[in-house]
Amino acid sequence: MNQTSAVSNLSDDRGEGAKFYTIGDLAREFGVTLRTLRFYEDRGLLSPRRDGTARIYDARDRERLSVILKGKQLGFTLTEIRAMLAEERSADGPAMNLKLSLDQIEDQIRHLEQQKAEIEEALEELKTRRSSLAVAA
Repeated sequence: MNQTSAVSNLSDDRGEGAKFYTIGDLAREFGVTLRTLRFYEDRGLLSPRRDGTARIYDARDRERLSVILKGKQLGFTLTEIRAMLAEERSADGPAMNLKLSLDQIEDQIRHLEQQKAEIEEALEELKTRRSSLAVAA
């Protein structure tokens, strides 16, 4: 049975109208590799259902992936993202938002500002060297 038919034949205990996704569906939608999704599963960040060997993701898995990728984009580690997702699991309500503490946000801002300063310094150094080489040529 291919993954597409596996998805369409699943019954959902949460009711009608639930949408399911294959690993390929999510990989294409979010621009990640199949290996990345398997890695997140191995690390306990995603937990798709199984139909034989096929991984079947639901809307909650899709939302968790969105949170994981947004957290990575913001510079958080997988350990920090896992903690955020664990907080979401225990929170009331279906919304999956990045619940960050003020300290986490401030730490990340400081870290990114430091990186920005280092990049700007490196750019200035390269521009200076380029100018020196252009004059010497």
